This record gives sequence, structure tokens and C-alpha cells, in this order.
Amino acid sequence: MVKEFFWMCSGADTDLLQESPKSEQIKYAGIGGTVFFTAVMAFISSAYALYTVFDNVYLSVVFGLIWGLLIFNLDRFIVSTIKKRDNFWQELLQASPRIVLAIIIAIVISKPLELKIFQKEIDRVLLEQKNEMTLANQVQISEQYTPEIERIENEIDAIKENVNMKETEVNELYDTYISEAEGTKGTMKLGKGPVYKEKREKHDAQLKELQALKESSAEKIEVKESTLLDLREKQKAQVMNSQPIIDGFDGLMARINALNELPVIPSLFILLLFMAIETAPVFAKVMAPKGAYDLKFEEQEDTLKVWVSQQKNQREAVMQTDNTLNEKVYYDVAEDEEIYEYKRSKAKDILKLQSDSFYRKQKDVLG
Repeated sequence: MVKEFFWMCSGADTDLLQESPKSEQIKYAGIGGTVFFTAVMAFISSAYALYTVFDNVYLSVVFGLIWGLLIFNLDRFIVSTIKKRDNFWQELLQASPRIVLAIIIAIVISKPLELKIFQKEIDRVLLEQKNEMTLANQVQISEQYTPEIERIENEIDAIKENVNMKETEVNELYDTYISEAEGTKGTMKLGKGPVYKEKREKHDAQLKELQALKESSAEKIEVKESTLLDLREKQKAQVMNSQPIIDGFDGLMARINALNELPVIPSLFILLLFMAIETAPVFAKVMAPKGAYDLKFEEQEDTLKVWVSQQKNQREAVMQTDNTLNEKVYYDVAEDEEIYEYKRSKAKDILKLQSDSFYRKQKDVLG
């Protein structure tokens, strides 16, 4: 049962294989097994690749099964269309397009399996890339908000500096009128004289201005700090909104690019393994000597070609004979007087009908 199934997978004629030696049966069972298990690997690799895209097990299995059947049909077609010839180089030339196609299929099959085999290493590369993208994203977003934030912070610092300058000025006035009262500066007279009162009034006026300045400055600073807080919240929200996009950067293309950053040798060995598996049936048929099955198959094809050629020649002979007979029959009929008179009378009737029809049309036109 399994042997017949592998024969079917190889694309060989099972009836001929039944009549062939055991060595031929084993050879084609091996070729069919290679075709079958290549399709199984294609199913597994494509299902995994599609799972990384759709993140749905059932959908991945369905499409993976379709892909596996497609690869199975292609491999079976490739192997079954290679015919044994008496010249090795003609066979190799005939198989060269199939070999190229087999290599392409091997590359397509091996890549998803490489992604699964090196998954941990790929995850590490992706993590590094995500961290770099996160930092770059934060810097990029910061560059959008930093000029405005710095401008507002400079304005707040300028307001505070203005208040500090005013406060310094008021403190100096305070020291001046206190020194005047103590007689340590100014008029150098102890007591609260006219000069003291003048300096005290000037200090009190500046103190009121300072208090008013502090109140207005506090309101301005509060507004600007609120604007500053909004800008920082927007910056933080933009970073948070863009982070899920970076976290989701682990699709099929991202994993393939991450795989390309790993050492080449391990991936190359896996690719070469699949290329060897995929091209093995083709090379097996090309390099194997012509066996009993090939001779029986060639005999069957030659028999069919001879039969088709005989049928074609027979049809051509029948047609040629029929044409010769038709020419002779019509030649004899043309000499028959009775046929001549019959056709002559019918021609006269047709001419009369044509004349009558023409007359009626002309009469209708002329009224």
C-alpha cells in the first residue's frame, strides 16, 4: 500500500512498475518518498511562515496545506516529465529547467524553517533593533517638542529673573534707609530724618511694585507651566502611541532581515540541505542508467506513436481514395443527358422568378 502510494508520488506508471524488476520498484518508491516528504516540509514551513503573518492557526494550516499540495504537484510534474535518453548531456539539458525550478522551491521552503530554527537568535536581534528604534523614536519626537519647550522655559526663567532683579533692588533700598536711620551711611546722622523718610517712601513704593510684579509674574508662570505640562503630556502620549508599532515589529520581513544579520554558514547549510533534497529526484533520474521500467515505458510510447502514425496514414489514404472516386462520379454525371436537361429546366425557372421579382420591385418604385 505504501509502496504504491510512493509510486504514485513519483509520477510513474504503476502498471509498468508492477511488471518491472524489484530494483526498479525500489528506485521509484524512493523517488516518490522524496517528493512526498518534500511536500510535507513545504507544508510545515509555509504554515509557520503564514502563522507569523496572520497569527491564526487554522488559517495558517489551510493555506499551508494548499501550498504543500502545490509543491507536491510541481515536484511530481518535474520528476515525471524527465525521460531517459541514450545521451547523458541531452538528459541533463532536458532536466536543467526542472533543476532551476527545484532550487527555487528549495529556497522558498527552507527560509521559513530557518526562521523557526533560529527563532531565539532572531528574537535577540529584533530586541536590539526595537530598542534602537525606541530610542530613535523618542529622539525624533523630542526634536518636535524641544524647541517650544525650551522657548517657554526661557520665558519662565526671564520672568523669574525680572522678579529677582526687582527684589534685589527693593532689598538694596531697604538697606539704604535702614543705614540712614542708623547713621552708618548717607547723611551719617542717627535718627529718622527727612532723608530717611524719602528713602523709606521710595522703598515702600518699590515694594508695592515688587508685590504686584510677583502676582502678575506668578499668573504668567502658571499659564506657561500649564502650557509646558500640556506639551510634555503630548510628547509622552505620542511616544506611548508609537511604541506599540515598534513592539509589533516582528513580522515576516523583519524576521528575514534579522536572519540575514546572523552568521551565514548555518543558514547556508540548511539551504544546501533542502536544495539537495529537492533536486535529488531529478538527479536520480538523470544519473541512473536506463532500467527495465524506462525500456517498457519507451516501448509503450513507441507503440502509441506507431499506432497514431498508422491511423494518420490510413485517414490520408481514405481521403485520397474518396477524392478520386468523387472526381470520377461527377465526371460521369456531367456526361448524363437527363441530368443536363433537368438542370437546364431548373435554371430557366430561376431566371423567370428573378425577372418577375425585379419587375415587381421596379413597379413599386415607379408607383
